[in-house]
Amino acid sequence: MPFPYPVFLDLTGVPVLVVGGGAIALRKATGLVDAGAVVTVVAPVVVPELAHLVAQVHVRRYADGEAASYQLVITATDDAAVNARVAADARGAQVWANSADDPQNCSFILPAVARRGLVTVAVSTGGASPALAGHVRSQIAEQVLTAEVEAAAVELARQRAEIHAAGGSTELVEWSGRVRAALAGDE
Repeated sequence: MPFPYPVFLDLTGVPVLVVGGGAIALRKATGLVDAGAVVTVVAPVVVPELAHLVAQVHVRRYADGEAASYQLVITATDDAAVNARVAADARGAQVWANSADDPQNCSFILPAVARRGLVTVAVSTGGASPALAGHVRSQIAEQVLTAEVEAAAVELARQRAEIHAAGGSTELVEWSGRVRAALAGDE
């Protein structure tokens, strides 16, 4: 299975390049900005919403080797050759790259994500069917990510902090009973 190792990243302050200036680039950049990344956009044409969202915009074509100046790169153009060139540059510079709707030019893929408070669920099909991942994500968001789950996450975080403050390790705690109690609202 391609992309078998899921991971969540702290992108706070991380320089990220988005190559592309349309609706898909806007969607990708919005998620990156929401995650705290410092996003630069490079594209010959940039929609106004994108230009107002990101830290820096260069209205021009991608320059060979530019990916090396970033820690993460996203391509979102409608030109497969540009996307492939950017991805190859990123690989050559050992920079993680995602090419929208083009898993062959990705060193990572973006899952379908649902959030409720402290709880985040990510669903992936390894790039095989983003539509299916999105459907499963929607089902989880509607049926699993309830107000009770959100409240339980807050309560369990409180308990975890309390254990750490007392000098304990949360690795040695049997959590299943605590989770059930928190989901039931029994604190």
